[in-house]
Amino acid sequence: MSLSDIWDVLVLGVVLGSLYAVIAIGYTLVYGVLQLLNFAHSEVFMAGGFGGVIALTIFEPTADPSGIQSVVYILLGITAGAALGGFVAFGLEKAAYLPLRRRNAPRLVFLITAIGASFFLYNLAGKLFGRYPIPMPSMYENRRLFTVFGAPVSVTQFLIVVVGVLMLVTVDFVVNRTKLGSGIRAVAQDPEVASLMGVNIDRVVSRTFVLGGLMGGAAGFLFGTNLQVDYTMGFLPGITAFSAAVLGGIGNVRGAMLGGLTLGIVESFTVEIWGDAWRYVGGFAALVLVLMLRPTGILGERVGRAA
Repeated sequence: MSLSDIWDVLVLGVVLGSLYAVIAIGYTLVYGVLQLLNFAHSEVFMAGGFGGVIALTIFEPTADPSGIQSVVYILLGITAGAALGGFVAFGLEKAAYLPLRRRNAPRLVFLITAIGASFFLYNLAGKLFGRYPIPMPSMYENRRLFTVFGAPVSVTQFLIVVVGVLMLVTVDFVVNRTKLGSGIRAVAQDPEVASLMGVNIDRVVSRTFVLGGLMGGAAGFLFGTNLQVDYTMGFLPGITAFSAAVLGGIGNVRGAMLGGLTLGIVESFTVEIWGDAWRYVGGFAALVLVLMLRPTGILGERVGRAA
């Protein structure tokens, strides 16, 4: 593999890792406050893809949009995807998890409910939108913008990385520098003490789900800009993003970012060396190796103790 090939693969890995990191945020936030593995988050990601398609179908991008029009359409798609993702996450928390919390249900019941909610949303999307892929309306010419040490960077790749970085920085700021973030960290640290200190647990949990849903929905739209959107699109990216959250240290926001980038880069090099059939083998082998050496993940600590 030549040096130019390495840079090509590295660019692809950073793009893919940025998507995984944004999706992983939803898993790690919910786990931080509830100790819950929300497997239905992959369907929240899927909902974001459909949200973007619906918005762009309604407003019908022109065949050859100008630069300003492209930016408007992209922002519209991201907003619609994030909004639908946040709405689905909010409804999921209220309908599936809130009743269980009020009944002090065992953790196993939460896990089974998450899997059931995932299957419900998966089949509901197939019923509503059909079982065939839906192409994302064209918003711009996907041409090369610039190169990084000879590796070309397209419009789509640049868009995914920039928007992903902005969302990750925003979430990190919210968790570490805002009142909501203080509530999230307090609940993650000790829910009972947080409640005694006046923190509204239900409100914090609900807003945490919405925040993760906004990130997942936006990622769903960004993922769909390079591919088609269908009811199965959330499964593999969702499982991989969950693995990224575990790799980085589930419950730690910055760990989710690091884990996503790590898996994205490992997958890209795996495909380049051994072929696409080995893509997920390389990523999960890296996960197992890290957990053998550090069972809590690279930055393994809960949101409440995150720096």
